[in-house]
Amino acid sequence: FPSNVACIIGSSGINAEYGGSGSGPVPVHSADMPLDTRKFITFAEKHRIVLNQILRQSTTPLSDGPFQVLVNHTRVLDFDVKRRYFRQELDKIEETNRREDIAIRVKREHVFEESFRELHRRSPEELKSRLYVIFEGEEGQDAGGLLREWYQIIAREIFNPHYALFTTTPGDKVTYVCNSFSHYNPNHLDYFKFVGRVIAKAIYDNKHLDCYFSRSFYKHILGQPVSFRDMEAEDYAFYKSMMFLLDNDLEECGLDNLEFTMEIEEFGVTETRDLKPNGSNIPVTNANKREYVKLLSQMKMTGSIRSQIKAFLDGFYDIIPRHLISIFSDTELELLISGLPTIDIDDLKANTEYHKYQFSSLQIQWFWRALRSFSQAERANFLQFVTGTSKVPLQGFSALEGMNGVQKFQIHRDDRSTDRLPSAHTCFNQLDLPVYETYDKLRKMLLLSINECPEGFGLA
Repeated sequence: FPSNVACIIGSSGINAEYGGSGSGPVPVHSADMPLDTRKFITFAEKHRIVLNQILRQSTTPLSDGPFQVLVNHTRVLDFDVKRRYFRQELDKIEETNRREDIAIRVKREHVFEESFRELHRRSPEELKSRLYVIFEGEEGQDAGGLLREWYQIIAREIFNPHYALFTTTPGDKVTYVCNSFSHYNPNHLDYFKFVGRVIAKAIYDNKHLDCYFSRSFYKHILGQPVSFRDMEAEDYAFYKSMMFLLDNDLEECGLDNLEFTMEIEEFGVTETRDLKPNGSNIPVTNANKREYVKLLSQMKMTGSIRSQIKAFLDGFYDIIPRHLISIFSDTELELLISGLPTIDIDDLKANTEYHKYQFSSLQIQWFWRALRSFSQAERANFLQFVTGTSKVPLQGFSALEGMNGVQKFQIHRDDRSTDRLPSAHTCFNQLDLPVYETYDKLRKMLLLSINECPEGFGLA
């Protein structure tokens, strides 16, 4: 490092000036950020690759070493570096919560209900203890295998339609959102809290679950605001109608009678809610329609399931503190819960459709070359970018689902400026790829798209 930067990151200066690690991420280049911190974060962004390599090789925990300031600026950290810090912090919690192991006694035919009864009465501190599973009527000691099997069964039962807790998103039919009609199950809020605890406990125990949620659901866990772009996968018809509203003059389209309100059905009762204070008296105009779309999208993705989300988060935060989980992005949280997928590039290539491109097109050859050069995590980010989830279909990419059923991965030629980033439409598993002039530019722009996850429209 240059000498001036070395002064900024000297261990005594960082520890003294920036304190502990419990406040969660701070926005990059915040006006309240000390000047030395702003200088270092700017430097860290510029030299991100080298910085992450240094942190991978370091034997000192991030929160204790000379780079402690990055605990509150995790945007510059790669997923594996964040995950390592995350596990170090959980280990500290574990050291202060040494308790006796907890037994879960369940019948295989009633795993969900009986696990709920076993764990619902436990305190958050008790749930951080080691669990061991006893399946009634079966012999065998749990040396870890039965616990893994229990997590697998619970992950399936969470989405059992019998409990009416979750429903698939119409965009991809494989990711889940809270069911707004879950109130038909009288125990639904207790069950949501239980599910929150189970998912957090699986993360705590470093066990992966075969369960995938919508972008907005992950953002709720992280305490991040949902965005208009998230609506594309959750309700494509609504998304298109909002796009029409943004792209056209309201008066010319007869849409000049809208107000900052929305009808919400919650627990079987429909009511009109203001999207902002006094919203029923504020007309939507061409000048404020972007704010209207932003607020309407946020309400649509939270308004009718507010109680369900709160119950889930109450359970989740019982195990993992919000400030600690919030270091991840929504795409990284999915990988933390479900693990890194194994992506067969040859299978994806054999099940790809091209529009205004040919298989022999130079940009297509460069695209597959770039994808093969990606790390496992970058391939997972790419799959999330174009399909909305890192889940690989059990039958391979020939069974990839879209909004209207089986929909293969598509690459569409984008004839607009080559200064544009590639864009995606997750409902259709579609990548819009500009006609880049060189391989290096294509690879760079593709990586920028999948890593930065641009929201578009400035509504995030």
